[in-house]
Amino acid sequence: MSVWTALLIALAGTGAGLINTIVGSGTLLTFPTLLFFGVSPLVANVSNNIGLVAGGITGSWGYRAELTGQAPTLRRLMPLSFAGSVVGAGLLLVLPASAFRSIVPVLILIALALVLVGPRLQARMAVRHDGADPPWHAPVLGAGVFVAGMYGGYFGAAQGVLLMGLFSLLSAEPLQRLNAYKNVLALIVNVVAAVVFVLFARSSIDWPIVGLVAVGAFAGGVLGAHVGRRIPPAVLRGIIVTIGVVAVVRLLWFS
Repeated sequence: MSVWTALLIALAGTGAGLINTIVGSGTLLTFPTLLFFGVSPLVANVSNNIGLVAGGITGSWGYRAELTGQAPTLRRLMPLSFAGSVVGAGLLLVLPASAFRSIVPVLILIALALVLVGPRLQARMAVRHDGADPPWHAPVLGAGVFVAGMYGGYFGAAQGVLLMGLFSLLSAEPLQRLNAYKNVLALIVNVVAAVVFVLFARSSIDWPIVGLVAVGAFAGGVLGAHVGRRIPPAVLRGIIVTIGVVAVVRLLWFS
């Protein structure tokens, strides 16, 4: 590997860490970069997933102010993400990728619609219930987080978009706090997937690539938290939708 190749892979990791912290779908940057440099798809997918964990750590830490006082919510949601990711990672080992990938674009489009119309629907439902969340919100949100974790453990791309769509519909919390939740839950899913790869796909790991992506993603997570926390909600929603559309286009026409 040349110095320039290593530098570009690290820079792609930085961009992915930044995008994952703000929205999600950073894999859309690093995975094609690795393929461009001749890395096999399997090795690229496995090595990229492990490397991006570093960005999830710094991105989540960067949003710690938005998580102040939110321990009860995290204690309720984190086990669901963990359990879902374990199921998803298990499915990855036994099912062909085509079995689930065909419905991924549909899931992302639904999530994008929820990002756009979720706040309006949330406000209408709050009025009907005297400003309080309907009683069915909590169990439906929990089920959605579990399914998103299963999806993330199995496939991974645009997991953040799915979570933000779910939160936009079912939670009245500020958008930046929802983004903080997303970062923590996505990190849990990514760690589980990384552990599965280390245990069961060790021969497909390129550790130099893991290191380069990790170094870049670590810096990108810090930068993403610094930038993302200052983006107005309307702009953040626009970024989420834009990246989500790019993800759908890539999955439909370039997979």
